[in-house]
Amino acid sequence: MSGTAAMGDAREDDAVRLQYETYPYPERDPADEARRLVVGSPSHLLEMNHYVFAGRRDFAAPFRALVAGGGTGDAAIMLAQQLADAGPGRVEGRVDYVDLSQASRAVAEARARARGLTNIAFHSLAIEDLPDSGLGPFDYVDCCGVLHHLADPAAGLRALAAVLADDGGMGLMLYGEYGRTGVYPVQDLLRRLGGDDPPAERVALARRLLADLPATNWLRRNPGLGDHLDGGDAGLYDLLLHPRDRAYRVMEVADLAAAAGLRLTAFVDPLRYDPEALVTDPRLRRRLAALPWIARCAAAEALAGNLRKHVFYLVKAGHPGPAVADPADGAAVPCWHQVDAAALVAGMGSGQPLSAQVDGLTLRAPLPPLAKAIAGRIDGHRPIAAIEAQVRDLNPALDAAAFARQFAELFRAFNGFGKLFLRVPPAP
Repeated sequence: MSGTAAMGDAREDDAVRLQYETYPYPERDPADEARRLVVGSPSHLLEMNHYVFAGRRDFAAPFRALVAGGGTGDAAIMLAQQLADAGPGRVEGRVDYVDLSQASRAVAEARARARGLTNIAFHSLAIEDLPDSGLGPFDYVDCCGVLHHLADPAAGLRALAAVLADDGGMGLMLYGEYGRTGVYPVQDLLRRLGGDDPPAERVALARRLLADLPATNWLRRNPGLGDHLDGGDAGLYDLLLHPRDRAYRVMEVADLAAAAGLRLTAFVDPLRYDPEALVTDPRLRRRLAALPWIARCAAAEALAGNLRKHVFYLVKAGHPGPAVADPADGAAVPCWHQVDAAALVAGMGSGQPLSAQVDGLTLRAPLPPLAKAIAGRIDGHRPIAAIEAQVRDLNPALDAAAFARQFAELFRAFNGFGKLFLRVPPAP
């Protein structure tokens, strides 16, 4: 690296630190912990277990997680609370939180105190320094919305891989290029107009510009960025005034992972990365179906055009055994995730597909004829084999192969929207 480039990186590093000391992100009030637990992807235990540990992880056993670039604490608090709930009276999982921002760390620590969580250790540390920190190895690493702000994201991911256990996994989020259409021209303009102003003046300038954008401006026409624009000063700064960020396409995510000795197990939610959910022409569908999985994901990204972030799971390239839970495993227990199962089953109609609006796009997935009978028996305790036995008792003409096809179709639909996962209970 040339001296000029190094000086530029150092200035950007200082600007990034100033941003998060001035505007800890996302904005959080520790008093809110009394009424809610913020949950999401990646790193919810049910979702993580499905995509990293083939559904077989017992979280009441020793478990150590790293939240790298923990910000104001969403992932660290969620993981620590869920691990505490999973192992009361037994071995409690531990979370190590790492971040350079003292202001963000203070918010995260206050949230942990508000919940009475004692299983989080807080560290002020750069991600790049993790391999020499003495921390780890970790069963799981969360790094959400951080690598794309580093001077060298590839080096950051290699540092995370260095502290990951061989049979562990990661949950990451990186910005998606297509869904952030309009962001970077406005970022560039704001740098030219007031890049050297104090942070508060830059926020005021950005708000004036947003209020005066022409109707043809791509940022104004992008419907998927409201959570940042409505997220207070911290959200606005993170979207339009950040001193350093980049966005990725699917193939670039895959290349970044491979360069760090890692492999993708899933993008979530899976249906957003399934091109057959986006087109109806049978000839197009056949050609898309013939593509390798990662190329199918890239095709869906290009078709939809609205993926503003990529949430995905990784394991080491040499990871032993399967990482993703198998819907053909009769011992697996299907579990609903953040859905009113009773209302959902009651509203299911014969022959109607599952559909939802996602960032302005309607996604649909077909459901099998016996969807209501199968879904009505999913309770988070009953394994697939038991569900099969009950459904086949009521439908004597249904053989094992036909049930497997129908369950797979139902699972693809609900898992595709992030509403159904599998866990495999430990053997007695």
